[in-house]
Amino acid sequence: MRYKLYIPGPCEVDEEVLTAMAQPTPRHYGPEWLEVYHDVIGMLKQVFGTRNDIFMVPAAGSALLDMAFGSMLADGETVVVGMNGFFGERMKSIAESHGLRVVPFTAPLGQPLDPEDLRRVLRENPAARAVAVVHHETATTVMNPVRELAEVAHQAGLPIIVDAVSSLGGVPLPVDEWGIDVCVTVANKCLECPPGLAFISVSPRAWEWVDRNESHHGWYLNLRTWRWYAENWGAWHPTPVTMPTNNVLGLRASLRRILAEGLEAHFARYRWASQAVRQGLEAVGFEMFVPDGPAASPIATAVKARPEFTVRELMDYLAHEHGILISGGLEPLAGKIFRVGHMGKAATRPFVMEFLFAVEEFLRGRGVAVPAGATMAGMGSGGNYQ
Repeated sequence: MRYKLYIPGPCEVDEEVLTAMAQPTPRHYGPEWLEVYHDVIGMLKQVFGTRNDIFMVPAAGSALLDMAFGSMLADGETVVVGMNGFFGERMKSIAESHGLRVVPFTAPLGQPLDPEDLRRVLRENPAARAVAVVHHETATTVMNPVRELAEVAHQAGLPIIVDAVSSLGGVPLPVDEWGIDVCVTVANKCLECPPGLAFISVSPRAWEWVDRNESHHGWYLNLRTWRWYAENWGAWHPTPVTMPTNNVLGLRASLRRILAEGLEAHFARYRWASQAVRQGLEAVGFEMFVPDGPAASPIATAVKARPEFTVRELMDYLAHEHGILISGGLEPLAGKIFRVGHMGKAATRPFVMEFLFAVEEFLRGRGVAVPAGATMAGMGSGGNYQ
């Protein structure tokens, strides 16, 4: 069966992107490639909202968090890590794998990190050398207040590392305006491409930390390696390794489409889809895991389980009867929530309607009285996202 992706990534990719990827494979160096490469880096800087250095790396997002910690911090140094979900926990594990001492500041599952908690933890840990946080905690669909957290970090004289893997390109995240020193994201979330590429922006403040770091963690995931090739081979071969050039062609097509639509319009489409799903599910008795407000993600929505059926039963029905894939909860939230992504085609009207009608059908099959079209409660608002 051909499944449609309504998960928090990877997303359902537009045919225009897939067509771009189907071209004959170009080499990853030379004048023709440099034209493509610089075009893509320039568009990425627009999406990041930065003049900082950006590197495009064949990897997953977690690899570039490895790169950030290993490049900036020395063995035994202290990093303060925000933790309010699975991916905050992963960030802690990545930092510890580099021999770093991790001091957490936390929030309960489903609630955002508090900048005042960070201020307190930094006051209690004057040896801290950096702060690291997840912007969109995909496991709970909470948006953390990165702008305010960055301000606290900078007031303490520290750089901030931001995991924007599942947020950049889906919500406003102006890297330079907010003072984000290292920002990591990937192609397969809000940039609406297949997996395979990750991106990292590096501020002048972050480079100071890299250059003073006497610990050397690897070669491939070392920012100094990528800078050296950009500076010394950039006229013909700007990266230290072979690039997945067809993936980059797909990324170029997607970035052109997003920027032609306009970033604000792109963000608005995600907001519309999330509100349509939230309101539609609430209309038939579901409760959202994250209440409406600044912490509620427009990129993915977590929905609480109901007593009439298990999350697994709903997921299996949608997959087997409609070819719709959604995600369950991770670790302590397994069986307690399900998650619906709003990236790519899942942020279009036909996809949203198909999902909501399938949920209606499932509920009626379980004996829940649902008037036909009840889940369409939120479809009238917003634009005409085809």
